[in-house]
Amino acid sequence: MIWTVAVSLLGLMAFSIPVGIVLFLLGIGVGQFYSAFPLLRGLGQVVWSSSDSATLIAIPLFVLLGEILVRGGVATRTYAALDKWFSWLPGGLIHANIATATMFSATSGSSVATAATVATVALPQGEKMGYDPRLFSGAIAAGGTLGILIPPSINLIVYGFLTETSIPSLFVAGLLPGLLMALAFIIVTMILCKIRPSLGGPSRNFSWPERFASLTQLVPILLLFGVVIGSIYAGWATPTESAAIGVLMATGIAAFGDGLRLSALSEALQGTIRITAMITLVITGAYFLNFAMSAAGLGRQLGQMIEGAGLSAFGTLLLVILLYIVLGFFIETLSLMVATIPIVVPIMSGMGFDKVWFGVLLIILIEMALITPPVGLNLFVVQGSRKSGSMSEVMMGVIPYVCVMVLMIIALIFLPDIALWLPSVL
Repeated sequence: MIWTVAVSLLGLMAFSIPVGIVLFLLGIGVGQFYSAFPLLRGLGQVVWSSSDSATLIAIPLFVLLGEILVRGGVATRTYAALDKWFSWLPGGLIHANIATATMFSATSGSSVATAATVATVALPQGEKMGYDPRLFSGAIAAGGTLGILIPPSINLIVYGFLTETSIPSLFVAGLLPGLLMALAFIIVTMILCKIRPSLGGPSRNFSWPERFASLTQLVPILLLFGVVIGSIYAGWATPTESAAIGVLMATGIAAFGDGLRLSALSEALQGTIRITAMITLVITGAYFLNFAMSAAGLGRQLGQMIEGAGLSAFGTLLLVILLYIVLGFFIETLSLMVATIPIVVPIMSGMGFDKVWFGVLLIILIEMALITPPVGLNLFVVQGSRKSGSMSEVMMGVIPYVCVMVLMIIALIFLPDIALWLPSVL
C-alpha cells in the first residue's frame, strides 16, 4: 500500500493537479480501498481541527510582512546598500545577492518570496555589468532558500505545528545554521571567482562615508528583525503576536521610505491571500491523508518496514535523509513536509533524535529540494525573472551551493550543537 500511495501521488502531480487537491483525493482513495471505516464522514472534523489553531494565524501575517516590504520598495534600497558593503570581494555583486537574500530571509519567512524579491532587483544589474549568468542566477536561487531556515520561517512554523514542538526553540535553532550557510555561500563564491575571475563581475570599492550613509537603509530591517524575534525569545509575545507587530513595523518602514501606495498595499494583500490559501489547502489536505493512512495502518506499515530493515539509529537517519533527497526531486517542498512529518518524526524521536535538531536538519533537506530539478521552485522563480538564457544555466549555477548544503547536513549530524546550542542558552 505504501508504494501504491507514493506512485499515485507522483502520477496525480504529473497531471498538474494542485497539490492540496491531490492530497485530498489520495486520502479519499485510501479510505475507500484500504480502510474499513467510512472516513469521509470525518472529513469536516479533520479539516476543522487541522486549521483551528491560533499558531497558524502567524503564517498569513509573516507572508503579509514580506509582501509589504517587497511592494513598498524596501528590497531595492536594501540591495543598493548591501552592494556598497560587499561588492569589493571577489565575485562583486554576487555577494550582495546572498546578503540581501539573508536579510530578507529574516523578515519574509518564505524562500520563494525571497528568491523572487532578489531576482527582480538583482538580475537587471547582473546582465548590465556582464556577470556570468550561471553563478549569478544560481546564487540568487540558493540564497533564497535561506528564507525557510533563518527565522521567522513559515516552514518551521508548520513543522512545529505538526510535531507539537516549541516554535521559538525552532526559530533560534535555525538562526546559527542559517547564518553559517550564508557565510559559506559567500566563501564558496569568493573561491570560485578567485580561481575563475570570469565567473564574477568587476569588484567595486565605495568610500567609507558612502557605506555608512547606506546604513540608514539597513537599520530599519535589522530593527524589524530584532523586534519580531526578540519579542518571542524575551517571552513578551507569541509568534502570532510578534508577526502582527512586524506587519505594523513593515508598513511604517515602507511608508516612510518612498511611500507605500494604496495599489502596492492592495497587491500585498492579494498576494498574501493567494499564498495563505495555497498553504492552508496543503495543510488540511495532508492532515486528511495522514488521517486516512493512519486508519488504514500505513503508519504502522512504514514503521515496521524501517524497523524490519535492522538498521541502527544512525543507519535509519541516513535512510531518512536519502528518502527526503529523492522525494525532493519530485514533490513540492511544503507538500513533502506535511505528508511525511507525521509519519517520520515520531519514528526518529522514538530512536532518540531531538525533534528541534531534526527539524533544522529537515529544513536544510527541504532547502535542497527547492534548488534541485525537476521540481525545484526557486529554479523556476529565478528563470522566470530572467529575460534570456535557459533553465540549465540556473541548474548549473546552484551546484556549488548544493554542495554547501550537503556539508552543513554532515556538520549537523556530527556537531548537533550547531543547532542546539542557542536554544539551550536561551
